[in-house]
Amino acid sequence: MIRTTLRCLAVMAATLCLFALVTSPLHASMVGTGEILAAEQGHMERAQLMQTLSREDMRRQMERMGVTPEAAEERVVRMTDAEVAAINERLAHLPAGAGALEVALIILLVLVLLDAMGVTDIFAFVRPAR
Repeated sequence: MIRTTLRCLAVMAATLCLFALVTSPLHASMVGTGEILAAEQGHMERAQLMQTLSREDMRRQMERMGVTPEAAEERVVRMTDAEVAAINERLAHLPAGAGALEVALIILLVLVLLDAMGVTDIFAFVRPAR
């Protein structure tokens, strides 16, 4: 009889301890459409940045700078949604090869002017002023 009573008390004590540990206040509220859209936008921005980082030219550039692709992907995972959006915004506004023609024309113009002043003798069609 004592053994059964002790067993019953042990089970009741364990049950009370379990309820004391598990019960915590829970708060439920409505999730707005804006919050869902913001979370989805964050996932899309992160996926876009990961896709950009997985391009071969980006991988080569990162390796040239001493960054492994794995380290870059790990860093992107740790970024906040705002940081990812800011990087994607900057990447969208960076010129992809734009300006190369302008740079080549400026260099050509400088060389022609130097040739015309007699500093260099690169082009045969330019006669230096004397």
